[in-house]
Amino acid sequence: MSNGEQHWAGHQERGSFWLMKLTALGIKLLGRRVLSPVLYGIVLYFFLFGRRARRSIWQYQQYLADWSGQASLGPNHRRVFRQFMAFADALLDKLDVWNGKLDLAQVEMVDPGLLRPQLHGGRGQMLVGAHLGNLEVCRALAELGERVTMNVLVHTRHAERFNRLLGESGASHLRLIQVSELDPATMLQLSQRLDRGEWLAIAGDRVPLQGTRTVEVDFLGHRAAFPQGPWLLAGLLKCPLNLFFCLKQHGRYQVILEPFATAIEWRRSQRDQVIADWAGRYADRLGHYCLQAPQQWFNFYPFWKSDDDASA
Repeated sequence: MSNGEQHWAGHQERGSFWLMKLTALGIKLLGRRVLSPVLYGIVLYFFLFGRRARRSIWQYQQYLADWSGQASLGPNHRRVFRQFMAFADALLDKLDVWNGKLDLAQVEMVDPGLLRPQLHGGRGQMLVGAHLGNLEVCRALAELGERVTMNVLVHTRHAERFNRLLGESGASHLRLIQVSELDPATMLQLSQRLDRGEWLAIAGDRVPLQGTRTVEVDFLGHRAAFPQGPWLLAGLLKCPLNLFFCLKQHGRYQVILEPFATAIEWRRSQRDQVIADWAGRYADRLGHYCLQAPQQWFNFYPFWKSDDDASA
């Protein structure tokens, strides 16, 4: 991403809170059937006039096709448009989550490492997800099923406002915590929450607003910047770290819990290399799950260092 381009969070900060507020109001007044054409219309406008977003998705699809050797995943205008429509569909599913219309019968749990029983097993752990599929469905885990408190770590400055909206929509076990800076007060708060048996969730594929704590690793065959935050936090908080993905398969959500690191440890001279190693392993797993749901990765900004060969 060039220095002249605005960071993804800068775009998100401008309207995400008010979009969520209007959407929450729309849920109560109109419902999904009425809101569907409105949201699809907004995403269509986004597709037609968002050249930067189209180029970013085109590049992602090209890299995924090349990396996997599956030419059928390569980009064309129809496939790029379908990815935008998949994003609209995910937004509508979020409305159902906020409105309490999603129950565990609609969610398949894939838990080969038997992490689910550990949700109530003493000290909490970390879940690292991605903007792949629909992480909002973690409310089904936190609210509807296990009744475990899930703290979602975000970079937005509007975390407290979002928390009020979540509370208004009935989410009592889901809380957003701003973690733009890993200062001592934040670390103490997170450690105390883990000690109370609460869990932490964070996306591993979004660089923070300051963009300083990043590491470059291979993702889909090209170098890309990933945040150091998840791996730093797990090491400093001395807690196990697991992967979490929620993919929509054949009209039904599949929540995947995957053990990833029982502990992340380093000596001072090795810290950067240890973090780079774990970020690289995460990027490999993210690529694996992108292949399972190739049109559900929703990063509509230049993710790799150069987007020169993206053309849409």
